[in-house]
Amino acid sequence: MATHIALLRGVNIGGNALKMERLRVLCAELGLANVRTYVQSGNVIFEANGSAAACGKALEQKLIGETRLPVSVIVRTPAELKKVLGKNPFPEAAIKSPAGSARPKTAEPFKLYVAFLATAPTKAALKKLDVISAGQDQFHVSGKEIYIHFANGYANSKLSNNLFEKVLSTRATTRNWNTVNKLYELTAM
Repeated sequence: MATHIALLRGVNIGGNALKMERLRVLCAELGLANVRTYVQSGNVIFEANGSAAACGKALEQKLIGETRLPVSVIVRTPAELKKVLGKNPFPEAAIKSPAGSARPKTAEPFKLYVAFLATAPTKAALKKLDVISAGQDQFHVSGKEIYIHFANGYANSKLSNNLFEKVLSTRATTRNWNTVNKLYELTAM
């Protein structure tokens, strides 16, 4: 069995409630093993046979009717998360540098996020994204991830899951840098 990390979009935000205990039960009903959740925003670590995409699709189907609004599920492997951590284009904002050295003096991990995309954007979609005015915020697309450094915090930015989904024509869910690190740590245990 392989380990996977499911990232649910829009759980426990805006009245779209889903208790993590219920989420673990639903995962177990799908036959997922060693199911663990991390914080209330819909992060699930589990073991399963089958591809990450197939697990994500099955979980998405299982969640129909469990919440007020539909929930998107994007799944990554621990190896993919490790690559995400290592490719950070904003190392000065991270808790640790990619090489694992001590926290830089300019670290602001609370301003660093990663938007996980269901599919890699097309070149045409990326051109549309390039013309978006992000103000002081910075972003960098790398495969199926967008690294974002929010100069004035996440809540004050034009960059959002809705924007990325509209412009790139793919589903997206965003996690802060600390959560990405913790999810990887939990899979390494």
